[in-house]
Amino acid sequence: MAGKAYSKGLEDLGDGLYAWLQPDGSWGYSNAGLVTDGEQSLLIDTLFDLRLTREMLSAMADASPAAATIDTLVNTHANGDHCYGNQLVEGATIIASRASAEEMAEVTPDVMAGLLHNAGDLGAAGAFFERIFGAFEFDGIISTPPNQTFEGELLRRVGDKDVHLIEVGPAHTRGDVLVHVPDDRAVFTGDILFIDGTPILWQGPVENWIQACDRIIEMNPRVIVPGHGPLTDVHGVASMREYLVYIRDQARLRYDAGMSPSDAARDISLGDYSAWLDAERIVVNVHTLYREFGDSRPAPNIVELFALMAELAR
Repeated sequence: MAGKAYSKGLEDLGDGLYAWLQPDGSWGYSNAGLVTDGEQSLLIDTLFDLRLTREMLSAMADASPAAATIDTLVNTHANGDHCYGNQLVEGATIIASRASAEEMAEVTPDVMAGLLHNAGDLGAAGAFFERIFGAFEFDGIISTPPNQTFEGELLRRVGDKDVHLIEVGPAHTRGDVLVHVPDDRAVFTGDILFIDGTPILWQGPVENWIQACDRIIEMNPRVIVPGHGPLTDVHGVASMREYLVYIRDQARLRYDAGMSPSDAARDISLGDYSAWLDAERIVVNVHTLYREFGDSRPAPNIVELFALMAELAR
């Protein structure tokens, strides 16, 4: 599937599986997935606002009668671009890892709406926040959390298909989940994969994320639907893994040399990775890695992190 045209909309993956893709895959423009068999359906993630989610659900219902009523919704993690549309999937069993469900209660749509409304008072951070999130509408979204949680692994059935939910977080967030359909050799990764985009290490530890990449490669899937970016294969997973290892090792060198995390983020040469979308996320990645290494300085708050990213994005 890697190398296929990357365009917005529903991609038929064959045998009742679909991917919803949103180029260019930058901040907030996430992917989702659908597994159907017979009259049953399982949706993987909703989108950042109601308008986007309605458009996706309509296209899925047109493509498959089983998607007219979604039976099960899996949220791969707590970031709003993968769960803020949950309220539109009425009557579904909504599943997430326990850690993700707890995290969803912290950065709600109301929080995002408030940050946008007050962006003018937040200086460079507010201007950056408005630039990357201003196209989304957070007002009027009702937080709709999971009604079933799990830890470790959970097996679901969709018709005659086995669907494996595999918790690999904390990594990108506290409770990241992979959705594996082994008979169809398909994996929906949530934000464990950003293809042609820079991953953002909100939580860590980075080793969990590296191990999650290894686990996907071991599955030997024919198609991989990342959280952001085009469909990929194991080569895309390997590239993501290489970035994580590179950033870990480069940050460690600068930590051992006594460099501050902000200075380290500016100093690390990204080489070919600088062509990936949102390279400014190196700021968050280095600050998170420094905490892993034992840095005792107070962690910057979210506004400070966005101000630092805004500086690099310029």
